[in-house]
Amino acid sequence: MILCFDIGGSRIKAALAEDARLTPLGDCPTPGTDFAAFLAAVARFADGHALRGVAVSIAGVVAPEDGRIKVANIPCADGRRLAEELSARLRLPVLVLNDADCFALAEARRGAGQGHRSVFGVILGTGVGGGLVIDGRLVQGAGGYAGEWGHGPVCPAPWNLPCGCGQVGCVDAVCGARGIERLHLGLHGQALPSTDILADWQAGVPQAAATVALWADLIVPPLALVMNVVGASIVPVGGGLSNVPALLRLLDVRLRGAILRRTDQTLVVQARCQPEPGLIGAAEAGREAFAA
Repeated sequence: MILCFDIGGSRIKAALAEDARLTPLGDCPTPGTDFAAFLAAVARFADGHALRGVAVSIAGVVAPEDGRIKVANIPCADGRRLAEELSARLRLPVLVLNDADCFALAEARRGAGQGHRSVFGVILGTGVGGGLVIDGRLVQGAGGYAGEWGHGPVCPAPWNLPCGCGQVGCVDAVCGARGIERLHLGLHGQALPSTDILADWQAGVPQAAATVALWADLIVPPLALVMNVVGASIVPVGGGLSNVPALLRLLDVRLRGAILRRTDQTLVVQARCQPEPGLIGAAEAGREAFAA
């Protein structure tokens, strides 16, 4: 069996993976500022199980070169060689992967991307993220940043807003749920939650329609460029915005009109590995890493 974790800024979720079956073990709060407590919270899920290894999906970027993790919402783990320190505590081999990478791997192997050689998994949640899987293999790249299409100075003025990564003009700053709210506030002076904006858009409210049109204008060009570069034939989408089918249909139509490849087949689809793609992706990666 493999012990799998999906670790975010607020909760640690755990499961046992055996063959293709996941058995949930429950969850607990993530100790964000106390690393000893963080290790203890993870370790308690290992008690009483015969394990081959531990696979972790986490909301951070792991550098393949030295195993150090960059994780903004768990300060006590930031900058650490997390796999190495967890392995020492648990006395087991440990694999740590970015959560968007785990999402993409889950969708490529067990979700909407099955049968596709190149799968680009997109997260449209609070912000924007992604992961790339080619021929069933996760592509991490230098620094572990492959697939992070949400960052880079690509958005034009006046929508080149500051991003949490330190740059200005990132897709992440204007095209996730918080980004839609920023766009709506900038266009109309209305501070509304993204759920209300999208509901108004589907109801035909002109202000919301203008916001979503601008959102599409900003998100489609960088995503089309990614598609042209990596040759993906499917884009499974997860995160809160993926729960608005009309938004995915709009993105799909606009994207297919912007890429070089002409196709009538739907490219942008809702992710299928719900509700725990992080655990599923961690299990897939762990099964391969800890194969007997």
